[in-house]
Amino acid sequence: MKFRRLAAFLNSRPGNTYLFLVPLLILLTTNCVWAAQKTIGVIMTGNIQYYRDVNKGFTDTLAAEGFGPGSVDVITQSPSPEPMSWTNAARKLVTIGSGIIVSYGTPATISVMNETSDIPVVFAGVYDPQTLGLTGKNMTGVSSKVPLSGILKNMKSIVNFSTLGVVFNDSEKDTVAQANEVRKLESTYGFKSIRFNIKKSADTAKIANVDALLLTTGCAAMNCVSNITGIARKSKVPTASVMAGGEMSGIILTITANPYEQGKQAAKIVARILRGAKPASIPIENPKQIDLIINLREATEMGIKVPFDMLTSATKVVR
Repeated sequence: MKFRRLAAFLNSRPGNTYLFLVPLLILLTTNCVWAAQKTIGVIMTGNIQYYRDVNKGFTDTLAAEGFGPGSVDVITQSPSPEPMSWTNAARKLVTIGSGIIVSYGTPATISVMNETSDIPVVFAGVYDPQTLGLTGKNMTGVSSKVPLSGILKNMKSIVNFSTLGVVFNDSEKDTVAQANEVRKLESTYGFKSIRFNIKKSADTAKIANVDALLLTTGCAAMNCVSNITGIARKSKVPTASVMAGGEMSGIILTITANPYEQGKQAAKIVARILRGAKPASIPIENPKQIDLIINLREATEMGIKVPFDMLTSATKVVR
């Protein structure tokens, strides 16, 4: 009704139509741009505790920055940990006209990067984004990289393993990079690595004949972490991970970028973009908090002794 009245008013004053029309178009265009910016798409893969904790940090901090419910619309996609689901989730968020897309983990971030170069992308929980080529004029975020040498050194002090099983997924580039890095450290720490390509729960049956087990940041592996720790428990094989969330399922040693802090850092980046900053002007951040988590209960049940100095320096001990 208001638009019809406005049209009638402009038609009655043809000489002044241009003067009224230009400001109106500017106003409408500005409102459309702001509406797009207010829609934030989030990709949070599957039933993975680490990403749920990242998302909690993200939503809490985004609200604290003044962009809570009612100020922005957050639309979340939770794909299964497999390539087509990641792609479909990215396409949906592009199609609905997200002003910013936030992705947790490397596979989701790569999928978004493959679908758009126009929409700003902010990532969190990505292991070594520079090495993986996750850079661009419209992309920035937070690295979750922790030194693999540190986790191997600590694992060696728990059990002097000679064969280390490495759980990875050849569809997830970050896990391949980690498996390759572990292989380079074999001579330094005196062990041989054996890779287990885990894409679904049934694949965990492959795990056998190792002295210890390391889980990389694989989404598929973390989605079935209870299956993996169950197999390890039966063989009394200690487990380690570079991704939090599996400690309550039986992972004995975890050294990880704190997930809540990852989400917090990502939210502050998104807030800067919403206020007008360009992603290209925001450098990729390193993790601000690294956690050492020990599941002492699991270690004790396996008859494994955790060094006292490791326990005293732990961020969290599961007893």
